[in-house]
Amino acid sequence: MASTFSGDETAPFFGFLGAAAALVFSCMGAAYGTAKSGVGVASMGVMRPELVMKSIVPVVMAGVLGIYGLIIAVIISTGINPKAKSYYLFDGYAHLSSGLACGLAGLSAGMAIGIVGDAGVRANAQQPKLFVGMILILIFAEALALYGLIVGIILSSRAVDSSDNVKGGGGSNIEKPLYAGRWLLLAGHYSLGWWLSAVLG
Repeated sequence: MASTFSGDETAPFFGFLGAAAALVFSCMGAAYGTAKSGVGVASMGVMRPELVMKSIVPVVMAGVLGIYGLIIAVIISTGINPKAKSYYLFDGYAHLSSGLACGLAGLSAGMAIGIVGDAGVRANAQQPKLFVGMILILIFAEALALYGLIVGIILSSRAVDSSDNVKGGGGSNIEKPLYAGRWLLLAGHYSLGWWLSAVLG
């Protein structure tokens, strides 16, 4: 009876673990940032209810972090194909490191956004001139997750390059997940930009 998978049988475990780590850690960061900022918005809204819509910006920016993890999880899970018969430990480790890079960067960014958002919206209620400074700090905190996303995409493409070298292929397996990841990233940033332009007016 012919085997349906001729690569390393333990490699997919690390690959799927990387996909799960990317999504779980990123969503943990998004949840923490949303909850922490939401507490600040709720406390501030009692005193200054007219500033609630402006103060939701940290919550929105924290929610975008989950999209980064989703992109990497889709790319990794699509790259694990038992029919390809060439998924080895190098590929599994590359996907695991890709998921950890994106997930832990998203978790760190979410913690930063949550802490800054909580303190920022409270301070903005007392001194409106602090709003622009708070937004700049949030943007640099969001950039941390973007760095993890970029490194995650590069590492996941390394796994595909390794598989193609074994097969002698041209790297077409990564095209569909990368296109899907690009569209998800563009949609997330477009929605965030539209929200910020509507709030900042």
